[in-house]
Amino acid sequence: MYLETRRLLVRSIQLTDEKPFIEMASDGSLTEIFGDCSECDKWMGDFIREAMRLDLENNPHREYLAYAIEEKESHSVVGSVGTSFYEDFQKVGVTYFIGARFRGKGYAAEALRVLVTYFLTNGQVSQFIATARTDNNASCKTLEKAGFRLTDTRLYQDLYDEREVLSHFYEITANSFSGNPSI
Repeated sequence: MYLETRRLLVRSIQLTDEKPFIEMASDGSLTEIFGDCSECDKWMGDFIREAMRLDLENNPHREYLAYAIEEKESHSVVGSVGTSFYEDFQKVGVTYFIGARFRGKGYAAEALRVLVTYFLTNGQVSQFIATARTDNNASCKTLEKAGFRLTDTRLYQDLYDEREVLSHFYEITANSFSGNPSI
């Protein structure tokens, strides 16, 4: 995959992304997605190889698709965006993280927007969902800025949650989507 916005590239993950992903894991950026990342240097290479294999399949209705977010100007890998299949809902969701030193610039929303544009306009997905803990204001604002609409708030236990937590549920559909990735 290779998608472009005014400031970013959203591209297929490469083996060279292992080091920046490990660095972002060490700053806590991946904890919400992967749980304890204290030994991620031992498994990150396997994760990247698996992401590369799944990228070739290009099926968002199966497991996950993960892509690197690269800042155009510096060519720095600043995070990741992708899809994840929510088995409990039988729906495609989105995942994302931004390294701590790159937060606050709107990169996550911009990358989400171009990813959602790609999948909704090519017909592979007609609806995306997302969940965010109600106390994660930054993630909630990111989803709303990317065009997601709040649909519900209730207790939910995601993959790495130890218990149910109050969560917002969001969605975006092909019918409600404006399709302008350059936010």
